[in-house]
Amino acid sequence: MWTVRALERRIAEWPRAALDVPMAVGFTIVALLLATERPPEGWYWDRPDALGYALICATNLVLAARRHAPRTVFAAATVLWLWYIAAGFWPVVNSGALMLALYTVAASCRAAHAAVCGVTFAAVWILGAALSRSNDVATAVAQALVVPFIIWKFGDNARRLAHRNRTLSELTGQLRREREENARRAVAEERVRIARELHDVVAHHMSVISVQAGLAHYVFTSDAATARDALGTISASSGEALEELRRLLSVLRVGPEGVGENPGDGPYQPAPGLDRLEETAERVRAAGVAVELEVVGERRPLPQGPDLCAYRVVQEALTNVIKHARPARATVRVEFRPHQLSVRVTDDGRGAVPAIPSPSGGHGLIGMRERARIYGGSLAAGPRAEGGFEVRLTLPLKSPVRGRGTTGDDREGRTERGR
Repeated sequence: MWTVRALERRIAEWPRAALDVPMAVGFTIVALLLATERPPEGWYWDRPDALGYALICATNLVLAARRHAPRTVFAAATVLWLWYIAAGFWPVVNSGALMLALYTVAASCRAAHAAVCGVTFAAVWILGAALSRSNDVATAVAQALVVPFIIWKFGDNARRLAHRNRTLSELTGQLRREREENARRAVAEERVRIARELHDVVAHHMSVISVQAGLAHYVFTSDAATARDALGTISASSGEALEELRRLLSVLRVGPEGVGENPGDGPYQPAPGLDRLEETAERVRAAGVAVELEVVGERRPLPQGPDLCAYRVVQEALTNVIKHARPARATVRVEFRPHQLSVRVTDDGRGAVPAIPSPSGGHGLIGMRERARIYGGSLAAGPRAEGGFEVRLTLPLKSPVRGRGTTGDDREGRTERGR
């Protein structure tokens, strides 16, 4: 029973197999013309009669099926050739058909089958020389030994080449499938990354908006100024959230040069980093959480990935303070070390404001740990013994470049505090 692969191979061979019909007709015409000529001196033969011409046609026309059944075609051609020789006709007339049939077996079948067919060809060749009363049997024997070997060698090389081509074709298909799978996996990973970014952006800004909306509702009739300030914070936070969402979603419709497909989309905006901590701290302070920001060490530019990772961890930690610990005091400490970046966010966890609803929990800690793991860092989070909660991020960094002058701004940036 044919397998699917064997059936596909047979279908692919049909155009080439169609060429075997005119080839068999050509071999038949050549054999018929050769049968009318006188053989070389030393060969004794009878001119073909009706039976001889019928055997010539049958021996050569059977080659039309050589690709579909190579061993059967060789066996049939051999039997017809023996019949032709036994009838007393010149053996060389049909030898071309046997050579092509032997080549086909060697090119498409196992080596053992080709060896049996080669031995059979040699035996029939020698038998034909003997029955035709050739006066040069030694030459016939030498030809019977050399010619089949040469034909087998060419056929075996063709078989090996075809096998190598099939292997390369299968490998090419496998590589193509792996490339497509890698592309799908990359798309999935990019979607997960975008989803994580969206979670961080939406969770942070919506937490601020929710708190400020609750505050505005709570003091709307008693303190109009506070309500207006809360609405202003809501407007600013929602605008910034929309800006970040637009920047993130622009990767889904980016053009060839880092700009959107539509005119006016503009290039990519830089991803947020530690340089925007003060803005984040201001929003959190507006939501009712006192934030102290401290940067220690030689502040230097960071790669975009670790910089975004550290920023998102601080943003998520402060968001959790807004959600679960208001009113509280939070401290953000960023420490630049020679080979490491350390970020620590702590709060004193004083409790929640009953009048203002708090959003439900999410998967912020899981996302922060995943971010840290991507860049070879670690993240620890948990309650403190003295009360409150702590989030500690550690990221490995490359050593800072030595030998450069230190500017006044650098010296002033070694320790920064903000309230």
